[in-house]
Amino acid sequence: MKEVKDIFSKQAATYFKFRPESPAELYDFLLKKVNCFETAWDCGTGNGQVAGKLADYFELVYATDVSEQQMSHAVKKKNIIYKTERAEQSTLPDHSVDLVTVAQAVHWFDFDSFYAEVKRVVKPGGLIALWTYVLLQIDNGPIDEIINKIYVNILGDYWDKERKWVDEQYQTIPFPFEEIPTPVFRNKVTWTKEQLLGYLNTWSAAGHYAARHGYSPVTLIAEDLDSVWPGNSEKEIIFPVLMRLGRI
Repeated sequence: MKEVKDIFSKQAATYFKFRPESPAELYDFLLKKVNCFETAWDCGTGNGQVAGKLADYFELVYATDVSEQQMSHAVKKKNIIYKTERAEQSTLPDHSVDLVTVAQAVHWFDFDSFYAEVKRVVKPGGLIALWTYVLLQIDNGPIDEIINKIYVNILGDYWDKERKWVDEQYQTIPFPFEEIPTPVFRNKVTWTKEQLLGYLNTWSAAGHYAARHGYSPVTLIAEDLDSVWPGNSEKEIIFPVLMRLGRI
């Protein structure tokens, strides 16, 4: 089985503060496809953003991650059970889950082993939903060019090999399920420049860069960003979100 990668524990607090949530339209679309609302499994839950949303609809939400540090920041609700477990080796009973969700995490998993686990724990007719947001968009101009500069030119060699699945919008990952077509969702947030820089520091490649060089790569674009985004004004930022949805 593929070796576990726990990349985000060291920056769990920053991740919790700056990572955007999934758009409401995504949940509206997904929940209309669910047959039963007894149990959901949010796998790779991180700080529990998705688990917290699902808990408003499901009787029980089982949320797992390999990072205890991430889950220490997770939202607490009485019907959420958090456990430190691999995606490929849960302690869930056979055929006990109505919905499996994996937000911005499945590219780290061992696909074959994880999908075997999904088929074991999901009830017949249940769903698996995988989604990821891709590179953000701000102005279709100089700011986006600066973001592309750090993403490609500065951090290109620091991304883990699994990043290719995100760059390919999850369209090339294995998906051995009866697929349900999904639209492209868009998560819109209004951020200051400082919030954007905080978010960029949550990138896994930024963490790898800082570990090697002793400083954040975000400092390398700060001056360029100041020149096109003066002061502390707010701008709308769009995160395109792509989903793969399948029925078991």
